[in-house]
Amino acid sequence: MMKYIFLMFFFLNCVLTTQAQHKAPLENNVMVTSLEQKTQVYTNDKQELIVNVSPKDVLKFKAAGLVRYSDLGAKGDGTTDDIDVIAATHAFANLHGLLVKADAGATYYIGGKERTAVIQTDTDFGTAVFIIDDTEVKNRNASVFTVSSGLKPIKLEKISSLKRNQQKIELSLPGPCLITVTNSNVKQYIRFGLNLNDGSSQTDIFIVDKNGKVDMNAPIIWDFEQITEITALPIDKNLLKISGGRFTTIANQAESKSIYYNRGIAIRRSHVLVEGLQHYIKGEGDHGAPYGGFLNIGNCAYVTVKNTVLTGHKTYTTTGRAGKPVSLGTYDLSANRAVNISFLNCSQTNDIDDSKYWGILSSNFCKNLLYDHCTLSRFDAHQGVANATIRNSTLGHMGINAIGSGLLTIENSTVRGRSFVNLRSDYGSTWQGELLIRNCVFVPAGGKSVAASLISGSYSGQHNFGYTCYMPERITIENLRIDDAKHPDNYLGPTIFANFNPQMTNNTYQEKFPYVKTREVILRNVTTASKKALRISDNLFLFKDVKIKI
Repeated sequence: MMKYIFLMFFFLNCVLTTQAQHKAPLENNVMVTSLEQKTQVYTNDKQELIVNVSPKDVLKFKAAGLVRYSDLGAKGDGTTDDIDVIAATHAFANLHGLLVKADAGATYYIGGKERTAVIQTDTDFGTAVFIIDDTEVKNRNASVFTVSSGLKPIKLEKISSLKRNQQKIELSLPGPCLITVTNSNVKQYIRFGLNLNDGSSQTDIFIVDKNGKVDMNAPIIWDFEQITEITALPIDKNLLKISGGRFTTIANQAESKSIYYNRGIAIRRSHVLVEGLQHYIKGEGDHGAPYGGFLNIGNCAYVTVKNTVLTGHKTYTTTGRAGKPVSLGTYDLSANRAVNISFLNCSQTNDIDDSKYWGILSSNFCKNLLYDHCTLSRFDAHQGVANATIRNSTLGHMGINAIGSGLLTIENSTVRGRSFVNLRSDYGSTWQGELLIRNCVFVPAGGKSVAASLISGSYSGQHNFGYTCYMPERITIENLRIDDAKHPDNYLGPTIFANFNPQMTNNTYQEKFPYVKTREVILRNVTTASKKALRISDNLFLFKDVKIKI
C-alpha cells in the first residue's frame, strides 16, 4: 500500500513539474498520471487529454525502454482517429525518456482535430502508414507532430546592440545557444512586385558558446543599432532521431488564398535527424489552400533530413496585393530561422520538371543550408540565406533561387531551371559575397528552346528593399557544360548575366538605390552544346566594369 501511495505521489509530482516547464497551451495540455490500475486515454470536459498508465504498465514500459502506440490503445486500423492516443504515447514517453515505436503494419488515421503530438524522445515510425486528413481541419496552424526541446528559452535583457561580424557577446549561458534577435524598428526584405509587402523586422540568428563567443561559420550579418527582442535557445547536446514512416496527406479543399496549412512535422529542437521518412499527397483538385511545409524546420540548429522522399504540391493561383493573379507558393519543405540544416539524399515523388507542381523548398533567415545527393525541383532562399551549398544534386524546373550573403557553392550538380542561378528580383537580386560553380551541367529550361543566361535577376534601382543590394563580388565558374542544343533561331549564345535592367543603357539612367555590381568573373573550361561562345550579357553597358578572367 505504501509503495502504491509513493508511486502515485511521484508520478503526480512529475506531471505538475512537466506542465509548469512547458507551459503548453490549453488545447495541447496532456496530463499523465498513474493513479489507477487501468491504462486508458481520454479527454475531459475541457478537451484536455488525460493519460493514465497503470503502475504495472509503467514498470513494464520502463524495463523495455520503449512504448508503442498500441500499448496505450491506438487501433491502427486506418479509420479510427488515433491522434489522441498518439499524442498521449509521446507525452508518456517524454516523461520517462522512452523510445516511441509505431506498430509494424499499422495504418493510423489522423483527422482534423486540434491535437499536436509533442516529440522529445527518439521515435521510430518504422513501416507504419499515417493518413493525415486535411479536408476538415479545426486549426490549420496546429502541427500533427512538434519536435521540441525540454530546455527553456532564455530572455537576454542587457544586450542593446550588435555589430556585423561581432565575435563575442558579453554574457554567460548554461551551454551553447542559438541566439535569435529582432529590431522591429527597422524593416528589411521589403518585397517588390505582384506579392509586394511592407517588409520584415530586422532579424538575425547565430550560435554562441556558453561564454558568448560567436560561431563565425554563421556570423552576425547585420548591424543592430537597437534590439527589441533577443532570446537564447539552448541547444540540446544529444541527437534526437526520427526514422521511417509513410505519411499521406489528404489535401485540404479550402479556398485558394494565402492562408497556409501547417499540418505536418514541426521541428523546433536542435540536433535532430530525420531519416527514411516518406510523404505523399492525394486529393488535390482544382483549388486548395497552400502548405507551409510538411517538414517545417524553425528556431533550431543542426538538423539533418536524410534518405527522405517528399512530394511537390499542386500550384494554385490567387489575387496578389498588387491586384493581379499570382501563383501561390506551397511547400513540402521549409526552413525558417535555422542554422546548419542539411538535406542528404532526398528526392520527390513527382517529376522535378513538371511545372504543375510548385518548387519543394522555401527558406527564410537561414544560415549554412546544404543539399547533397538530392533530386528536387527547387532550392530557394526568400528572405536571405548566409552561405549555401548544393553538391551532387539535380535541380528541376524552378532551379536555384537565392538571396543572401557569404559563399554560394554549386558543384557536381545539374540544374534544369531557366537560369543556373536566379537572384530573386522581388528581394533586390542581392548576394553579398561570392558564387562558385564547379563541375556542373546546365540544361536551360529542362532542354526547351530558350535563350540561356547563367545568372538571372532584375534590378531597377528605384525600389528600397531595406538594404543595399549587391551582385556576387566574385563569380568563379569551373568546368561547366551548357546543354543549349535546343536554342531559338535568333540565339546568339548563352550569357553570364541576364539583362538585369533593360532601361539602363547609358549614363543618363539614375538609380535611387545603386546596385553594387560584380567585380570579376573567372572562367575555366566552359563549353556549350550549341558551340556558341559564352557572352557577358545582352546589356553590355550594365556590365561594362566587370572584369572577365579566362
